[in-house]
Formats: sequence, structure tokens, C-alpha cells
Amino acid sequence: MRLHRLTLTAFGPFGATQEVDFDALSSAGLFLLHGPTGAGKTSVLDAVCYALYGAVPGARQSPGATLRSDHAPADLPTEVLLELTVGGRRLEVTRSPAQPRPKKRGGGFTQEKAQSRLRERDPKGDWQGLSKSHQEIGEELAQLIGMSRDQFCQVVLLPQGDFARFLRSDAEARGKLLGKLFDTRRFAAVEERLAELRRAAEARVKSGDEQILALAQRIAQAGGPAATEAAPPTVRAGEPGLAEAVLEWAAIARSAAREHLDIAHTVVAEAENRQVAARRALDAERELARLQERYAETLRREEALEERRPEHDRCQEQLERARKADRVAPALELREEAERAYRVASDVLDRTRERLPAELADSGADRLAELERRFRQELGTLEAARKAEVRSASIDEERARLNRDARADDEIVREADAWLAGWDTTRAELTQRIETAQEAATRAEQLAGQLAPARLRLDAARRRDALATDVQDAREALAAARERALAAYESWLGLRERRLRDIAAELAAGLVAGEPCTVCGSAEHPAPASPGDGHVDRATEEKALAVHRSAEETRTGAEHALALVRERHAAARREAQGDDSAAPTVAELHSLVDRLSGDHAGAHRLAAGTHAAREALAAAEREHAKRVEQRQEARNRAAARTSQREALDREQAGLEDQITAARGESESVAAHADRLTRRVALLADAAEAVRAEQDAAQRRKEADDRLSDAAFKAGFDTPQAAAATLLGAAAQRGLQHRIDAWQAEAAAVADRRAERDTREAAERPAAQTAAAESAHGTAEWLLREAASARAAARDRCAELDRLSGRAAEEVRRLGPVRQEYERVARLAGLTAGTSADNERKMRLEAYVLAARLEQVAAAATARLQRMSSGRYTLVHSDARTGARRAGLGLHVVDAWTGSERDTATLSGGETFFASLALALGLADVVTEEAGGVRLDTLFIDEGFGSLDDQTLDEVLDVLDSLRERDRSVGIVSHVADLRRRIPARLEVVKDRHGSTVHHRL
Repeated sequence: MRLHRLTLTAFGPFGATQEVDFDALSSAGLFLLHGPTGAGKTSVLDAVCYALYGAVPGARQSPGATLRSDHAPADLPTEVLLELTVGGRRLEVTRSPAQPRPKKRGGGFTQEKAQSRLRERDPKGDWQGLSKSHQEIGEELAQLIGMSRDQFCQVVLLPQGDFARFLRSDAEARGKLLGKLFDTRRFAAVEERLAELRRAAEARVKSGDEQILALAQRIAQAGGPAATEAAPPTVRAGEPGLAEAVLEWAAIARSAAREHLDIAHTVVAEAENRQVAARRALDAERELARLQERYAETLRREEALEERRPEHDRCQEQLERARKADRVAPALELREEAERAYRVASDVLDRTRERLPAELADSGADRLAELERRFRQELGTLEAARKAEVRSASIDEERARLNRDARADDEIVREADAWLAGWDTTRAELTQRIETAQEAATRAEQLAGQLAPARLRLDAARRRDALATDVQDAREALAAARERALAAYESWLGLRERRLRDIAAELAAGLVAGEPCTVCGSAEHPAPASPGDGHVDRATEEKALAVHRSAEETRTGAEHALALVRERHAAARREAQGDDSAAPTVAELHSLVDRLSGDHAGAHRLAAGTHAAREALAAAEREHAKRVEQRQEARNRAAARTSQREALDREQAGLEDQITAARGESESVAAHADRLTRRVALLADAAEAVRAEQDAAQRRKEADDRLSDAAFKAGFDTPQAAAATLLGAAAQRGLQHRIDAWQAEAAAVADRRAERDTREAAERPAAQTAAAESAHGTAEWLLREAASARAAARDRCAELDRLSGRAAEEVRRLGPVRQEYERVARLAGLTAGTSADNERKMRLEAYVLAARLEQVAAAATARLQRMSSGRYTLVHSDARTGARRAGLGLHVVDAWTGSERDTATLSGGETFFASLALALGLADVVTEEAGGVRLDTLFIDEGFGSLDDQTLDEVLDVLDSLRERDRSVGIVSHVADLRRRIPARLEVVKDRHGSTVHHRL
């Protein structure tokens, strides 16, 4: 990386624009940047860092600090421009920080955002813009430089004070600085990652151990007494040996539980034997008690049976008399039935006589029958008169119907006359509707013919306006295509001209020693032409020609496109104008289309009513014919009704005489006939009632005779005695059941008295059932307790087997996890420096930094020996200091004394050139670490005032030797003696209006 030019505007102490020409300063190889304190020497270096990284070095990037110069006028923006070569590319980077600027309108200031711009110079010498993005520019420069801002500030700007502190600092401070320079964060990340893995693995192991311990607790709970025979494991989670201790303890608990189960089996067997014996004794006592109770019950039943014997004899005698009385029952029933029939007939006769006239109340059946026959004959003579009376009533109904029909026809005639009175007006109105609808249909056809062309003209006007914009766009595209084609043509001509100027060099490139030249024919080529700067080969010319032809094709296409758009626009304009003298606007045509559409819609609505109007006229004509026909029919029916009335009047006059003669004193013939009918029915009922009463009396007398004969034959003195003894079937069944029950009970008692085992049981002492039940309950309880204990022991064994299996499975599952934890813990301890295998207790990051420090010490020693006339050598030391970890020690070896001592013991001047050598060596190592990016410009800040003349000469010789590698070194110092020794200088002069820079070459 080489710096060429730096331009500062309103930056730091510089109130105006200042330019630093590094090319001129670097031509001498060593140049001096000097000036009074506070003039702005360091600000020049800050500007370089800001241009490259967008920020000044970290020590001067304080919060709230501004990069804008307080000396600059308000309208001059702060800007830094740096031109440099890096990675073989010539770049120009420009940066402006966020800053206030005057408002373009009105007073006051507005905050302007930070801006960045990156350009690159092409082989032609022209600058090409690459990016204006802060992020893109930062990534591009960081990739090309290969160093971070901290690395750049330590390697290129070389702040000597920092390296002097580096020499005197402890290992921890050195580690922080080296970590920033060499970016060993990935190794620290490895340490942290391994530590995280160790913690995670340890957490998994502890989690697994806690699960094993939880299983051990459950085994202790499930094992009960068996788990207490061996002490439970006391190993905590995460400690080694926990799994083996738990498994061993679980095996002991399982063995003890099986022993308890065997004992429980024996206890259950003994309890079962005792329970069986107690059950048998209880069953025997219960059987004895049952037999003794059966015998006692038999005695009680026998006593009760003897007490009920008189009742049994009485029931048996009553049943026998009731069965004798059953032979008299049919005669009794017949007598009672005859008595009931007589009472009914007598009641009917009494009610009937009450309805007869007084003179007929005591008449016999013959007299009543004779009167019935005479009234029936008189009723037969009234039948013709009844028919005449019915016909007369129907004539009255027909006359009423004719009157109703007459009124209805009169209404029809009045309605028809009223409707027909307005027929001429209705017909004229309907005819006018038809004519109006026909005229509207004709008008709609005419408007439709005008509407379609109007719509076409509106569409054409819209296309015309849209195509006008397309014509303008096509014109602009054609102009741009013409400009590109002209530029491509000029570029091709320029390249062709440059190629023709150097055609000799192109031909010379094809010359072959010993072969004739294609131009002059000579086989000797003493001075072949060589290509000059900016030589153009044939491929470049052909590429430019292809670009030119492509641009011409684009221009031709743009011309064709413009012509096509113009043609379409003219066609649309002619179509939109139509026959008008002036071109109408879209709004005018839209208004015309709306008006024609409205008129057409109105005419179409009127025309749509043509069919309805014709239908209305046809319906009115049909209604007219119907009304006329109805009126004529009503008149015809009125004439027919007059004839019908006259015939009905004649018929009714003939019937009236016959009806008057037949009805007598009654209101009508029907009423007279109804009265005769009632008399006939009453006389018939009375005659029938007299005959029924006489028959019932005769049957009652015959029933009395038969009852007396039956009672005598059955052994009863009177029929009343037989009736008193008679019982119903239900009562007889009740007596029989009581008799049968007594006899069955007597037989059952006799059978029980004959049982041998019952008699023997009664002779034995009373049964002891309560004692047997108590003994059996105790045996049952002992058996349940033993069975419960055996079930608990069996469940305990099963649960212990299950939990032991889970524990063994958990131990097997945890095995790989524990192995992983041991492996990760070993690696984490090794990288963290806490492992016993790490003899020097060095962390991984410290180990890497120690290797880098060893490289830096070796590179610095090459220059330190020259600066110290071969006396001092820097060596890396990994020895431990007290309780601190080893790895970043730095010692100096004094060749005069042969001793090795700490760098903190060096004097001020020795510390300076030692730190300078260390800085240069560090620059070489960091440059190599960054991918070998060449650093052609270095700056060294202060420290030269502490050297004597001889040491200063040796240091300058070392710095001057850097020119052998085409490097330039800038020394930042205000030591006056350096101005004499270094002729190339950049002086920074401070003034009350701002600092300025001056080149002294």
C-alpha cells in the first residue's frame, strides 16, 4: 500500500483546504513531519485513518468529538480525500462526516449526513466511480488492505509511546494489544466454546446423575425395610462412582426383598391352614344351631296347629252346608230374575199409563190396540196432502231464487252499460300508446346508428392522447439512441486511429527471426517497432466496432418505432376527428356519447312498451265483446224468468186448497201428521207394556213354585234358610284354602317330627356359633394380613426390578454422555490452562499470541542489533511470574554481560530504539499475517528526543535501510536536530485562522 496524495478541507485544526503530496515526500525515502505542539501533525495521520476506515484512531475517537474545524467558514464543508495504490489498484476515497450546513432557504443550519465516495483510475487515466455506500467502501478497502483499523494504527502509524508501554507492561496488557493486532478472537471463541460445551456436558451428566439419584430415592421408598439393610450411596451428582454405587445398592435391596417375599409365602400358607380349620368348625356349629332351631320351630308349629284345630272343624262344616245350598242356587237365581223382570215391566206400565188420557188409563191391551189401528188409517190419508205442502214450499224457494237471479242480472246490465259508455275513449288512448311506442322504436334505431360511431371516435381520441405520450417517449428514445450511436462511432474511430498509429508495432509482434517481413520482405528485423502507451489491438477495435454497429441497429429500431407510433397516432387522430373541422377533445366526445346513450336508453324504454300496448288494446277489445255478450244474456234470462213466475203462481194456487182441507186445526199438514204419529206410538207402547206386565207376573209365580220344591229336596226347611247358607265361589275357595293349609301344616309337622338328625341335635348341648365366628374372623384377618404382606412383598420385588432396570438403562444411556463430558472437560481444561497436562498453564489464545510474539521478537532483533551495535537481542519468554500464567514474557539479552533481563529495565533511549525495533518487527509480522500486503508508507510518531547522536545515527541508518525495499518512512517529531538530518520535510504551521502545511523538499 502506497499513499500518493491527501487533501484536507476544514478538518481538525485546518480551516481551509490543505494538500499533502506523499509522492514528492516519499521520493527521498525518509521524510520528516514536524511543527510546533498543537499545530496538527497527528491530525494528518488522523485524516489518513479517517479516509481509509471512516474513523480516527481509537484513542482520539472520544464521544461527542467532532472532526470539523472550528476555523472553517460555515459554507465550507469538511472533507478528506486520499489517493492511494493498494492491491495493484489506484483508488481515490473521499469522506465527509455528519456536519451542520447553512440552510438553502432562510436562516439557521441543517444536519447533513455523512457521505463517502470511492473511485478507481482505469488504464486510460480516467476515474471511474465504484460506490457511494459506507458499508461497501469499508468492506472493499478492508479486503484490499487486509487489516483492521486497530492493526493499521499500530502497523502503519507506529505510535512509539504505545510500544514503550508494551515493553514495560505485564503479560495481560500485552495479550490485549496483541489480540487486537492479530485478531485471535477465534481462539478465545474456541476456549469459550469448549467451556460452554464443558458446562453443557457437565449439566447433562449432573442431570443424568440426578435422575439416577431420583431412581435411588424411589428404590429406597419401594424397597421399604429391604432397602435399609445396606447403607444408601452417599456420592453426589457429578461425582465419579455414583452409577456403580447405586447399582450395587439396588442389587442388595432386590436380594433382601426376595428373602422377605419367601418369608411372606410361608406365613400365608400357615394362615390359610388356620383359616380352613376355623371355617370347618364354624360350618359345623352353624349346622348344629340350624338343626336345633329347626326342632324348636317344629314344636312351636305343632302347638300352633292344635290351637287352630276348632277353627279347621268349623270351616269344614260350613263348606259342606254351602255345597248343599249350591243345589238350590239355580232356583234362587231364576226366582230373583223373575222378580226383577216383573218390577221392570210394572214400572214401564206405570210410566206409560201416566202419558195416556184419563179415560184410557185403565184400558186393557185390546182396547188400546184398536185405537192404534184407527189412528194409523187416518195417518195414511194425509200422505198426499204432505207432498202438496212440500211442493208449495219448494215453489216459494224457486220464486226467491228467481228474484235473486233478477237482481244479479240487473247489476250485470248496469256494470256493462257503465263500462261500454267509456269504450271509445279507452280505445283511442290505447291506439295512441301503440303509435307513440312505434315512433320511439324508430327514434332508437336512429340514435343507435349515431351512438356506435361516437363511441368509436371516443376510443380513437383516447388512443390519440395515449399515443401522443408514446410519440414523445419514442422521440426521446431516438435522441438517446442517436447520441449513443454517435458516441460509439466516435469511440470506434478514435480506437481505429490509435491502432493505425501503432500498426507497425502490431505488425512487429508477428515477426519471426529468419522469416521475411510481410511488408518489406526482409528476413532481418534490426529495430522492430514496440507498442506505445495506450496501444489498441485488433480485438479492442473490433469490440468497439461491434458496439458501434449495435448502437446503429438500436438507432434504426428507434426510428422505426417512432415512425410506427406516429402512424398509429395520425390514424387515431383522423378517426377521432371524423367529419368535424376541428379535432374534438376526449371530454367533448365523452359528453356526446353520454347524451346519445341517454336519448337512446329513453327511446328504447318507450319502444319496449309496444308489445304491452298492443296486448292492452287486444285485452280491451276482448273485454268489450264480453261485456256486450253478458248484457244480452242478462236480458234474455229476465224474459225467461217472467214465464217461470206465472207457471209457479198457477201451480201454487191449485195446491193451496188441498193443503187447507187436510191440515184441519193444525198449522200445517206436517204438524197434523206429526201429532197423529205420536198418538199411534203412545198407544202401541201402552198395549205392549200391559202385555209385558201380565207375562212377568205369570213367570214370577212359576219361579216361586220351583224354588220351594228345590229347597225341600236339599234338606232346607224354607227357601230363605237355603239362601242364608249359600256362599259364593270365592268364599268357598277361601274356606277350602284354609282347610288345605291346616292339613298341609299338619303333614309338614309330622314329617319334621320324624327327622332323626333333628331329634339327635336337639338332644346335644346348645351350639356355640358366636365363639366359632370370632375364631373364624380372627383367622380370616390373619390370612388377609399375610396375603397383603405377601402382595406388598411381591409388588416391592417387581417395583425394585423395574426401577433397577431403569437405573441400569439410565447408567447405560449416561455412559456416552459421561465419556463426552470427560473428553470435552479435558480439552476445555487444556485450552483454559487449568489442566494438569498443560504444564505452563497457558490458555489457547495466550499460546497463539506467544507464537506471534516470538515471531515479532525475532523480526525486531534483526533491527535492534543494528541500532544497539549488536548489544541487545529481544527474546520471548514463556516462564511463569509468580501466580500468573506463562506465555507472553519479553526479555532482552545483553551481549556485553551475557545476562537476560526484563525489558522494563532498559533506559529511556534504549527503550525508544527497542520499541522502534519492536514496532517495525510487529509491522512485518502483521503484514505477513494480513496476507502479504506490501506497506510502502510508514509513520513513526515521537521518541527521538531521548537518543544521543550516535544512537540517533544508528536508528536513522536502520530507517534509511527501509528504502532498499522501496519503502518511505515518515517521522513525526518536533526535534530540531532531525530537520538537519532529514532534508525532505512536511512542516505544519499553526495560525489563529487555522493550521497550514508546507512541503520542504
